[in-house]
Amino acid sequence: MPTEPVSIAQTVVFGVAFDPKNSERVARMDLNELFASVGRLFDLLEEREIDYVLVGGIAMLLYVEGRNTQDIDLIVSEEDLKMLPELRIDERNERFVQARLGDLRVDLLLAEKEPFRLVLEQHTAAKPFADRTIPTASEEGLLLLKLFALPSLYRQGQFSKVNIYEGDIAQLITSVGTVGPDTWDALEDSLVESDVAELRKIVAGIEDKIANEGNRFGGEG
Repeated sequence: MPTEPVSIAQTVVFGVAFDPKNSERVARMDLNELFASVGRLFDLLEEREIDYVLVGGIAMLLYVEGRNTQDIDLIVSEEDLKMLPELRIDERNERFVQARLGDLRVDLLLAEKEPFRLVLEQHTAAKPFADRTIPTASEEGLLLLKLFALPSLYRQGQFSKVNIYEGDIAQLITSVGTVGPDTWDALEDSLVESDVAELRKIVAGIEDKIANEGNRFGGEG
């Protein structure tokens, strides 16, 4: 777990600036403006008293060191999204909205849909960041969201993301101990039965790997 408060703006700027794939984009971008856009986003959320929760890579940084991310992920309701006309919407479907505030990418999970509503209402706590305290998903909430996303990532063939998500799941399971029955209940309410069955196999494999890692090289010295 990080020992110093996480700077969200600095994390996003570093994630964008040091990704080689962004070289052309960065050449046209004002990184100072990107930095300021992060603060502006959270100022807008606070000023308009919008009910939201921070999820995704930034939230993971509270529990896992070394995570890299280039955007902000939030759960927010469709109604509250209407109170943020400053966001330019690039793409949307019934569950997700991709938007931008200046050069800052903001990915929104709509709170009217499960399991996002459950995370917003039951798996959120105020967490201190470098310049403000922000409602953030708990480890259990992030674990639920990561598991929920896996079937779609597999179907889309996004295996680099699959590897990242399964690594995150392993670290979260190591922290919380196990995937609890409430998480499985929420997944069963949100996914088809065959997807949940496959997730149970994946989690069992991850838990076996975690258990076996302690025995490598003779276990504890």
